[in-house]
Amino acid sequence: MITASKMASLLGEQLFKINGQGPPPSKDFFQLVITRNQVVWTSWKISLRLGNRGAPPEQLKITHEDFQHDKKLRHDVRTVFGEHILDYTQSLCEGKFDYLERLPDDILLRIQCHLELKDMTHLAQVSHRFRKLCNSDKFWEQHVRNFCAGFTSDMEGLAKAMGWRKTFFTFFHKTVRQQREPHGSENLNQKKGGGGSCE
Repeated sequence: MITASKMASLLGEQLFKINGQGPPPSKDFFQLVITRNQVVWTSWKISLRLGNRGAPPEQLKITHEDFQHDKKLRHDVRTVFGEHILDYTQSLCEGKFDYLERLPDDILLRIQCHLELKDMTHLAQVSHRFRKLCNSDKFWEQHVRNFCAGFTSDMEGLAKAMGWRKTFFTFFHKTVRQQREPHGSENLNQKKGGGGSCE
């Protein structure tokens, strides 16, 4: 059983980080960092004026609670990164962590092996990380080893050369053909038998 303390151990000091450029006309650069205790907002002025060249970045550090009440900063985050990032930032500040995204790849792959392929299509749309995992060689190798009857260690070299995804679908189509052939042969025999008995 996974306890709250074990789940909390999945969290690093830095919970989230994003960089981006502000809208025109300023086009300044910004960085938003969410740590366990703070929201850190850093901005770099982009200006051709001599007085602003080489100016150090401005940085604001506030607590999660203070961020919830700082209308200006929330407005700035929304303006630069959009409503979605603002909502995600507020969720982190409220202690609503997405633990699934923070699980190691090997654990996520073990979870994925219990899902149907149709479910994997939806999972791949959840985030960039899940899309990458669903298309990874490790994921398809896992599926070949677990679900492809007849796959042996002697075929491993060929699978690596072909690619594990292609290997999986090769076995899949082969299985479908094998399932259809007896049924098709039976129908053919019935037709032959029926034809012989016709007068």
